[in-house]
Amino acid sequence: MILQIETATTSCSVALSHNGIVMSKKELDQRNVHAEVLTLFIQDVCAEAGIALADLDAVAVSSGPGSYTGLRIGVSTAKGLCFALDKPLIAVESLKAMADGMAIRLGAELTDNTLLCPMIDARRMEVFAAMFDTKGNKVMPTEAVIVDGDSFADLLADHQIIFFGDGAMKCRETVTHPNASFVDGFANSAIDITTEATVKLAAKEFQDVAYFEPYYLKDFIAGVKKSV
Repeated sequence: MILQIETATTSCSVALSHNGIVMSKKELDQRNVHAEVLTLFIQDVCAEAGIALADLDAVAVSSGPGSYTGLRIGVSTAKGLCFALDKPLIAVESLKAMADGMAIRLGAELTDNTLLCPMIDARRMEVFAAMFDTKGNKVMPTEAVIVDGDSFADLLADHQIIFFGDGAMKCRETVTHPNASFVDGFANSAIDITTEATVKLAAKEFQDVAYFEPYYLKDFIAGVKKSV
């Protein structure tokens, strides 16, 4: 029984899975709501499934890269639950969860020559991106990429690449290779954590609750407060 938390983007999403099957979920794709609704969503999914927090086997959290504030809220909440309940913490890379989710969504539409490229917006023309084959193997490391017309050219020469996520839409006009395709409307969801979290629970691949930190990839830079 795994409680799953996804806050790496504008989506605030919580799901509860048992043996790899999602039992309940609640999510809202809206900017700056994570601190307000996350704990309420956790209560709601447990109540819907008839599960007490003490019945959990682990808490899994989307670990980044992504929004600095969103990741801090999600990871802090997950660590707090693990401390209070004496449960193990599982970290799932946000881009890996996205790739697993898209692979499930597309199913039979995928071929052995297809690569999946989840993208999370990192402002301006920069995105957090990685590349996965249809079996979930990473073929390009997680990077902060400034997208231009030559981005991903080597892989696009030999593969059909599907770009998706909130960072992909701003690249549509720039990455115009005929082997590139874009999927609209993908929102990060805690249900996409299920596959990796289930594998890690079985393997007892846990994080040190005291010292674990989100995978920011880039240093946080505070903006200048606007004068009123």
